[in-house]
Amino acid sequence: MGWFEAVVLGVVQGLTEFLPISSSAHLRIVGEVFGWNDPGAAFTAITQIGTEIAVLLYFRRDIGRIIVAWLGSLAGRRKGDPDARMGWLIIIGSIPIVVLGLLFQDKIETTLRDLRIVAIALVAFSLILYWADRVGAKKRELDQLTVGHGIAFGLAQAAALVPGVSRSGGTITMGLFLGYSRAAAARYSFLLAIPAVLGSGLFQAYQSLTGDVAGETVAWGPTIVATVIAFAVGLTVIAWLLRYLDRGSFTPFVVYRVLLGLLVLALVGTGVLNPT
Repeated sequence: MGWFEAVVLGVVQGLTEFLPISSSAHLRIVGEVFGWNDPGAAFTAITQIGTEIAVLLYFRRDIGRIIVAWLGSLAGRRKGDPDARMGWLIIIGSIPIVVLGLLFQDKIETTLRDLRIVAIALVAFSLILYWADRVGAKKRELDQLTVGHGIAFGLAQAAALVPGVSRSGGTITMGLFLGYSRAAAARYSFLLAIPAVLGSGLFQAYQSLTGDVAGETVAWGPTIVATVIAFAVGLTVIAWLLRYLDRGSFTPFVVYRVLLGLLVLALVGTGVLNPT
């Protein structure tokens, strides 16, 4: 991987990680369009560390309160504290993606990166997001989050193991179906992603450093540059998206996903892009 490629992919990762349009799909598509090799699941996971550090910085006060309250709950203090409860719900919601990610790691890194699968996921899940945005009550806030809802959010996040679904898109869609406001669903989506994304990125980094990633080599210099760029761009996107969701709908993202997915299918069908 070259330095220019790293810069472009870092910007793409930062722009798309928090929007409901799938960062993994965009990294896969952009790489193919420019004639670069597929950046790979390891590169994607490692650069996502940058965007999750942006989440840690942006929500640092919330995260600090949650950690302190959760640790207090372990010692038998602060029972019933909403921040402690949020800590437990984030842990519970992270279980599905951890289990499914380990079970289907080989498929995620190979078969599911086929551009035809990516394009179909972009279109199909955009329609589900549109439906949820239209029918969701949008009345619940995060203080009404239940264990059952936390698990449902977690299962939706696990769907994003398929490139094209979108981690934020999947969890926000589930939140809308469950009646949460757009901003509340997005906020929990960001918090829920922290353990899964950091865990995945650090795991892939460890495998790469120990030479345990079959058929995939990580160029560390460019990858680190892409990760830093993804952090800076992602921090800006978080602030913009939360402001936008106070008044805007998900329709523009739905239209974009459908058009992109259909374009990719057309380019694959005409032989312009190689799906694998």
